[in-house]
Formats: sequence, C-alpha cells, structure tokens
Amino acid sequence: MTGPSAAAEGRDAGLQPERTRLAWRRTTLACSVVAVLALRQALRGSGGSAEVAGAAVTAVVWLLFLWLAHRRIRELAVARPPGLAPRAALAAVGCALALALFAVAVIL
Repeated sequence: MTGPSAAAEGRDAGLQPERTRLAWRRTTLACSVVAVLALRQALRGSGGSAEVAGAAVTAVVWLLFLWLAHRRIRELAVARPPGLAPRAALAAVGCALALALFAVAVIL
C-alpha cells in the first residue's frame, strides 16, 4: 500500500535544497545590510545609553540570525535535508521582525 509517507520517501528533491540554500544566503545578506545600516545610524547620534543599547541589541539579534541561517545552510547540504524545525522557523522570523522594528525605530 502506498501512502503519503511512501511518496515522500521516494521523492527526488532535485534542486530545491540548492535554491533554498541560496535563499537563506540572500536573506542573510539582506539582514546583514539592515543590521549594519541600523548600527551605523544608531551610533551616529549623540552616543547616549539608549543608542548604545539599541546598537547592542541589534548586533545580538543579527548574530542570532546568522547562527540560525548558517545552521540551516549546513543542514541543506546533505542529500536528504530535514525539514525546518518549527522553533528554528519561529526564531528566524522573530529575528527578521526584530531587525525590521529596529530599523523603523532608528529612522523615526
């Protein structure tokens, strides 16, 4: 009897893992640019404690996203890559949203 699990086991992923790996690299580059611009803008101000704290939080979130992306890129390098864990997906989305919020806060 063939079911969804048997079809998934025999499925050829083709170039999908490679495309996903490239997408993670592009997203990492975009987050790096946003983080650098946010840090630059935050540190160009008066150098108050709020600006330094914002720059530190931005750097920590950026490093967390880099770690998550690097881990996922390594996972995609095998022949049958595992699916993205829900916790990792939630953490990546949280990092991206946090960087976007920091960028908006720096602009305003």
